[in-house]
Amino acid sequence: TAPRRSTRGPLDLDEYTPRLPSPNPGSTISNQSYRTAPSQQVSNVSNYQNPQKDFGYLLRPEIYHPLTLLDVPPPLRVSSLQPSPDTSLEILIQSGHFRSAAIKAAQQLTSNTISPADHATIFPLIYARLSCLTLCNATSLAAQEVKALEDLNSIYYLDDTTGEHLAPWELRVLAVRLQGMGFNDARRGVMGYYDLGREARLNLTALKKDQDVNEEKIAMWEARLDDLGLRVASALVETDDLDGASRHLKLLRCSKGLHTQRALLWLYLGDVDAARSCVSRSREAKNADAKGTNVILALANMGDDEYASAIPIWEELISSSTDKNQISMYRQNLAVCLLYLGQLPQARTHFEALVDSGQAWKGITFNLATIYELCTERSRALKIGLVEKIAEQKEERMSRGGVGEYSGYEGVNGDFKL
Repeated sequence: TAPRRSTRGPLDLDEYTPRLPSPNPGSTISNQSYRTAPSQQVSNVSNYQNPQKDFGYLLRPEIYHPLTLLDVPPPLRVSSLQPSPDTSLEILIQSGHFRSAAIKAAQQLTSNTISPADHATIFPLIYARLSCLTLCNATSLAAQEVKALEDLNSIYYLDDTTGEHLAPWELRVLAVRLQGMGFNDARRGVMGYYDLGREARLNLTALKKDQDVNEEKIAMWEARLDDLGLRVASALVETDDLDGASRHLKLLRCSKGLHTQRALLWLYLGDVDAARSCVSRSREAKNADAKGTNVILALANMGDDEYASAIPIWEELISSSTDKNQISMYRQNLAVCLLYLGQLPQARTHFEALVDSGQAWKGITFNLATIYELCTERSRALKIGLVEKIAEQKEERMSRGGVGEYSGYEGVNGDFKL
């Protein structure tokens, strides 16, 4: 395979060059279509007064793949469960219709109503498109479509007047992971996070030197830097570099509010003792999230095959919580403990009760389908019945509260083990 072009970071700005004008609509898309212009053209750009940048190459219909309902079980495909075509993108996302939201975002991007220079509209729509694809089981498509952005660290994406990046931070973070997948280069993702981390440090240094200290911006960039540290560890796990992820986690500054996330990564690495130690230190520092700490301790017990010890913790979390989404998560883990203890009827009762209450998320349906397989030889009929029940619930919610109510669960066949 051909060697990947090197990715430059913010410290290499002098060597960057502007993009060529976007390709004509009829031209063929390729990596070469987006190559940067020769370096001698840099001087020409400075001759313009506030030049407008052309992002028309991101508005090409060929970039965005069509989405189908073929991987959705038939009961969830019916037209009565689909939102109206005139529903706004914001409402689609709010109500959980991520597949429809991804389609709507692509339609708006390719509608010829957006100016190629309107980055304030283009980039949020691209972020909505990519994030919704990842939420509707189409991450592989998002990984292909994100390639059109190429190197978001390029100077072309900087405001010529202020030097600020034109793309939202959330899009840049998401693009790092998706481009690593799209180019089949997981290390690209790790290095992309390091590039963003370097930018965060440079911004923090500049803000702290400023006489008019902006504490809000400092806190924002510190939070971004801490988040990137955890994302690097997660990316290393995805590359199967478990030793590297472990070493990285040990060197991370454990910031307030991130103890639970860090402990979850330790659990994912299989280091149960490190996870317990992480939340224990947060307790000593008196900045612990009590519920988050108990969740980690319960999961750690499950990781040690101590399911009976985890059950009282989950029961306490269920009784003390008022958030129905949190309760469904706690109850699902309680049911998993019962499943591993061989108490299938009790586990099945918990899962079916969650479905009956409208909490039919992917983990719940998958685990319930597993129990059906363990309990009977006619599990397929039970799984199809489960899909039909969820479809009926969804139709009832949509008829009662409209599309604005969270009613857009778009489970695919794999969520029901079909």
